[in-house]
Amino acid sequence: MHPVEKTPALIEQIRHFEAFQNLPDSDLEWLVERSEYGVYKEGENLFYPHKPVEHMQVIVDGEYVTRFQQGNELNELGTWGTGYITGLLPFSRMKEAMAYGIALRDTYVLELHKKHFTEMVGVSYEMTQNLVAQMSNRIRDFTHIRLQNEKLMSLGKLSAGLAHELNNPASSIVRNVEELYSRTHQTPERFKRVVSMRLTSEQTDAVNAILFSKIGVKRPELTLMQRESMKDDLLDWLEDRNVGNAEVLAETFVEFGMTEDDLDKIHDIVNGQDMDGILPWLESTLSMEQLVGEIREASGRIASLIKSIKSYTHMDRAKDGELIDIQEGIANTLTILKHQLKNKSIEVQKDFGENLPKILAFPGELNQVWTNILDNAIDAMDEGGILNIKTYDKRDRVFVEITDNGPGIPAEVVDKIFDPFFTTKGIGKGTGLGLEVVHRIVDHHKGNIEVDSVPGKTTFTVCFPVK
Repeated sequence: MHPVEKTPALIEQIRHFEAFQNLPDSDLEWLVERSEYGVYKEGENLFYPHKPVEHMQVIVDGEYVTRFQQGNELNELGTWGTGYITGLLPFSRMKEAMAYGIALRDTYVLELHKKHFTEMVGVSYEMTQNLVAQMSNRIRDFTHIRLQNEKLMSLGKLSAGLAHELNNPASSIVRNVEELYSRTHQTPERFKRVVSMRLTSEQTDAVNAILFSKIGVKRPELTLMQRESMKDDLLDWLEDRNVGNAEVLAETFVEFGMTEDDLDKIHDIVNGQDMDGILPWLESTLSMEQLVGEIREASGRIASLIKSIKSYTHMDRAKDGELIDIQEGIANTLTILKHQLKNKSIEVQKDFGENLPKILAFPGELNQVWTNILDNAIDAMDEGGILNIKTYDKRDRVFVEITDNGPGIPAEVVDKIFDPFFTTKGIGKGTGLGLEVVHRIVDHHKGNIEVDSVPGKTTFTVCFPVK
């Protein structure tokens, strides 16, 4: 801070600030006399992370922005100006700054060192009261802003995962529709060639019987070696009979479990005539069946995901508490976090209790609980980790145990994890409010949450009353 000479006008300036209104001149004179006065030039820091906080700072004239480090970026919390009081306040336990305070223009500040706080109580109890009230307001405002940032961070993570989960089936639908469109243009010509064979109704029925036996039937999974062997056999059969486009035909026939015996039967049914006409028609029919099936499966995945999202976000439901199936909320949250789980190849083991009683709750709030706990577990585990989720009821209470095989929470900090702004994550990777929010929501539902952690096993146990 660059020192500036104090003038009598300084008292008149601060008299109108909320914390100093209706105070006698003697109180304001004491404050100005004990304080240092100066200016922070535009772009200079009023405070910065880890700097010891030893002064109350009264913004006499000017404006500053508060920014906190998140990854490689500085994210803005808000701007404050003339009349705002920052820094250390009487009875505050603040030790060091957690963010940057950057002057947006030349900002004039009155700074009172903490050594004068005890004297302040005796000189002006009313001023002390006002400043304590300012501290309460500041905590409330700051917590609200950080909570909003916590939600936005979670939303960003979920959005990225959802975009990926939606993109895969959507791309599959687009790709298959284009292929289906292309194949429908070939169908009339192939159908014309089959009609020209003048098959009898008995021959047609016999060929259709083989065709329908391959459609809609669950086929055993084949290993890569089995598929290649089957494809080679079909290629040999087709090439021996000079059937064109043998590679494409063999690929599709393998997908539907068509064998050499099936081709022999078709050959015998049509008396060996124009196999180069009937087999492409069969392949086209099977291929379109496959494309339609994949489109149906992909659209089903999208519909299922949207249903999970609607349930997760508590859309189309009452705002009041309602009887809910706790396992449904956990399942929906796992769907939302599927991309994160896949990215780290995490195995999810579910041990859900049968006939679990419903609980009276706010579904949207509980989904925040599951999201925060599961997200922390995913972050903690290395690739290939195991996540175990167990639910059960006992003595009119429903229990949820979420266990990960990550490194565990250090014993010296495990008692602090539910404190506001406490985080074990690196700078910018967490606000330290996730588990504080969890604790608050669980408490709101008259529930309880405990954590047990040793290296290789961390378990969060959440329980709620049934009634």
